[in-house]
Amino acid sequence: MFGYININQKELSEEDKKTYQAYYCGLCRKLKHNCGTKGQMLLNYDMTFLIVLLTGLYELENQASEFICTLHPTRKQTVWVNAATDYAADMNVMLAYHNLMDDWRDDRSYASRAFARILDKDYARVMGKYPRQALSIEECLNKTLETERRQESNLDLAAGLTGELLAEIFCWREDEWAEELRTLGFYLGKFIYLMDAYEDYEADMAKKAYNPLAFMHREQREDLDTWCRLLLTSMISECAKSFERLPILLHTDILRNVLYSGVWTKYEYLQLKRRKTAEKTKKKMRMRVDV
Repeated sequence: MFGYININQKELSEEDKKTYQAYYCGLCRKLKHNCGTKGQMLLNYDMTFLIVLLTGLYELENQASEFICTLHPTRKQTVWVNAATDYAADMNVMLAYHNLMDDWRDDRSYASRAFARILDKDYARVMGKYPRQALSIEECLNKTLETERRQESNLDLAAGLTGELLAEIFCWREDEWAEELRTLGFYLGKFIYLMDAYEDYEADMAKKAYNPLAFMHREQREDLDTWCRLLLTSMISECAKSFERLPILLHTDILRNVLYSGVWTKYEYLQLKRRKTAEKTKKKMRMRVDV
């Protein structure tokens, strides 16, 4: 479900690209340090955004280093690591573990179940370290499973569970910024859930799987793209409001790039893909008529 919170590279300066990449590489290295090579396979952009956000808010001091990456062996990569990197890496493990188990439940993916079992010890370690977040994630995911079983038609309720999950993850510390971070995470979680439902809509309809967008009224379903865009815009607007209320001066260009532009890159890609599919379908229909 995760992986939608990314930068828009076209709108970011070269300096900010390097900064973002340094945090991304830092998360990758931390996952490898904590979990071995398998940890690097869990890497996602959502947790990189969390690192940049927490670093900017708490003005954390980075430990900088360089290394040769096997994927980019021609030059050394800059790595920035701080306390938020440690935290995000652990949250990354928990989310990846549950995502693998979700793949097993939904599609009976034996590969996902096997990988989840390999992560058992790492998951147990993180649970012991962050019991509040672990408990919240498990409760929200169990409730999400229940909403799917009963075919919940209330889209706001279904999306809100992912919002609650991410709210607790974004709340790193119980301090004066906790509630604002929870609010930001809540609406970002709802955005992610809706984006995932939008991406999977056609596939879910084909295999008759649960998708909350299937309960739209007929007139709304005919304009699914516009309706979803309005919902997604509403969610990300609330995220942006929370972000602007936080006293962040460091990395603001990167964070605004993600919230105002980067989060839409996947949506725009899906729209383009669907237009191309529709054009191909129309072309085939015309060819049949001509014949």
